[in-house]
Amino acid sequence: MSVTLTPGIDAEESYETIQVSRIGGSLGAVISGVDPRDDLTDQQFAEIHEALLRHEVIFFRNVPMSAEAQLELASRWGQPSIYPLQALMGVTEPNTSVIRDDADSLPTTDNWHTDVTWIEMPPKVALLQALVAPPYGGDTMWCSITSAYDALSEPMRSVIDGLELHHSNYPQYCTNMAEKSGSWELVPLLREAYPGVNHPLVRTHPETGRRALYVATNFQQYVVGLSENESAALLDFLMRHIEQPRFHCRWSWTEGDLAIWDERTTNHRGVSDHYPEVREVRRCTVDGDRPYFDPSVPYQPKAVYQPQ
Repeated sequence: MSVTLTPGIDAEESYETIQVSRIGGSLGAVISGVDPRDDLTDQQFAEIHEALLRHEVIFFRNVPMSAEAQLELASRWGQPSIYPLQALMGVTEPNTSVIRDDADSLPTTDNWHTDVTWIEMPPKVALLQALVAPPYGGDTMWCSITSAYDALSEPMRSVIDGLELHHSNYPQYCTNMAEKSGSWELVPLLREAYPGVNHPLVRTHPETGRRALYVATNFQQYVVGLSENESAALLDFLMRHIEQPRFHCRWSWTEGDLAIWDERTTNHRGVSDHYPEVREVRRCTVDGDRPYFDPSVPYQPKAVYQPQ
């Protein structure tokens, strides 16, 4: 295949086995011409992967698959994950998880985040399939945190490059899990097994070299080395910064749609405007590496619209 990604640069796209249709200026594309349920050839998968690196989230329409097939597809990117809470409870085999919102199980993902940042090696890729789509609402949104980084001024980038952000599962995640399970004994177990971790506030993508803001509403606690007020002010600014629609794309689900995204370059959120209608999705992730910031990789942003 002729596509080569230069760090931070939008190279001209050229694919032989797939078609790619962009849905947003910063991220998002629909893939057609190939069925992800098939036994993909090496070239087909390589082109899908290139499209994922370039567009950060990709979509396949109407490709219903079993949980086993979803895990098999995920394994093309690496080792499917065992969710940390499940690992803590003794689960030893990767599996999928079903997330169901209805009148009795309220949506809990309507905030910008990337998954499980409170472990040392968070996931690198996620796959999400719609099992039940609500009759209205219930979209999922993604934010390009690479484009958001590129849109910062050079002085601001120089301030945040090299800083670290502390991530923790406490208190929000621990509380949610304890309330759902009815077992408050989970809280000390989770805190002991996963006491929190520092990750770079700006991370370098290990495949493209692009830089991204590594933020996550649910799990970020404070910027290491800053005072409480300094940390709060900086994180408040960055989270307001990524709220800008120019960094976003939005997907309206139909049953069988599949989304695959790069956890290293995006935030996402499940919009909760479908209440009390049912939204049911099945998710799995792929193990990643320890996030890092490498100042020696030349910074080369792609074009980002700057409002006047």
